[in-house]
Amino acid sequence: PRDIGGFIKELKSWRFSLLLGLNTLFVALMDHPDFKTLDFSSLKVTNSGGTALIKATAERWEQITGCGITEGYGLTETSPVASANPYGGKSRLGTVGMPVPGTLMKVINDDGVEQPLGERGELCIKGPQIMKGYWNKPEATAEVLDHEGWFKSGDIAVIDPDGFVRIVDRKKDMIIVSGFNVYPNEIEDVVMAHPKVANCAVIGVPDERSGEAVKLFVVARETGVSLEELKAYCKENFTGYKVPK
Repeated sequence: PRDIGGFIKELKSWRFSLLLGLNTLFVALMDHPDFKTLDFSSLKVTNSGGTALIKATAERWEQITGCGITEGYGLTETSPVASANPYGGKSRLGTVGMPVPGTLMKVINDDGVEQPLGERGELCIKGPQIMKGYWNKPEATAEVLDHEGWFKSGDIAVIDPDGFVRIVDRKKDMIIVSGFNVYPNEIEDVVMAHPKVANCAVIGVPDERSGEAVKLFVVARETGVSLEELKAYCKENFTGYKVPK
């Protein structure tokens, strides 16, 4: 909701136990001065979806509310859930959990070859919740759905040896710098940990020497942050080709 103050005022009327949201909502709530006046004693579950959950956001949320954020994953084509983190202290921050019952997942390379656990690749999903196809678009359907029922999500992911799935980024958002793959989510996750940064976004821009370069947009907190501070922070935390230009 755009009226964050109004939303917080409404929450004061309820002993809420479940809250569903996404990263931008969590940040907006925590940045509002009235948020800490809420009673979080009944809050048992906070679920995140829709966009990537930034680690710094999740850690700050748990510090304020006492409730960790549980992240899941799905697409319209998976109607809508494909994986989820388990409850009861078994969830893992930075992952979207494990495939839900009856669902299989694997990652493949650009040649369609399945990759070992721990390796990056495009996430593919198979299960009863997968769509039959795009309405009256057989060519578009064939691009993402094979004859065995595997759906290509368009997301780069890693499946850990113990079955937890980590989404790296959208395949189409990947930035190629001098032949090296750079994922915006990875950059944003680190920059958001800077105490003077309220929000940020990363894109790729054309570059004559490297093909593409990393460009960073930042919304500073009220304390402000200088360009020199950000440059030094990025150089300290990133390999050279990942440093925003």
